[in-house]
Amino acid sequence: MRIEVKGIAKNYGKKQVLKDVGFSACEGQCIGILGGNGSGKSTLLSILAGVQGCDKGEFLCEGIDLLRSPARRAELVGYVPQGTPLIEELTARDNLLLWYDRAALKQELDHGVLAMLGIGEFLKTPVHKMSGGMKKRLSIGCAVAKHPPVLLLDEPMAALDLVCKQSISAYLRRHKEAGGILLFVTHDAYDLALCDEWYILKDGIAVPFVYDGNIERLVRNL
Repeated sequence: MRIEVKGIAKNYGKKQVLKDVGFSACEGQCIGILGGNGSGKSTLLSILAGVQGCDKGEFLCEGIDLLRSPARRAELVGYVPQGTPLIEELTARDNLLLWYDRAALKQELDHGVLAMLGIGEFLKTPVHKMSGGMKKRLSIGCAVAKHPPVLLLDEPMAALDLVCKQSISAYLRRHKEAGGILLFVTHDAYDLALCDEWYILKDGIAVPFVYDGNIERLVRNL
């Protein structure tokens, strides 16, 4: 499997946030998208996820433009936004039941992705009583219910403790090893270490960047 993002452009009124964004990724690859505040990183991911439209551009997978094929996009793409796309009044279990049937939920909690994310530890906890790490793990659990090969993640490690980062990182490595494709918006060293290619979003375009672990050099280029 191969995905290709081509010529994505987005204006907000007279302000052009994305000008001509393009890159590609093959199975087993992770792409890191970096950039300063307001550079359009989250906008790009929300466009690829189908949350909002773009003025022009394509998101191709196997010759199909996923921006114009919502049913196919729903099969292939999972999206974890920076915020929490959960129903605050419901428990973890009840949120999951919006995405899984009962048999699949039990299987995933016993020995699947939900078990790996440790969600069984807080199944009965309402979302409004959860820590940030619990909410993030649950959000990922919901996003991967259909086992989409392509995952879009907006700052997946932001404000999480070390244990939670390790848990999520282990799952994402497993997803890569199984041939999945990851696309991160991030500045976190845990995320950056998972990536195979890096792009800096600046002045509306995605510029390739070689990340060697030097955070100071990275920041100077944002």
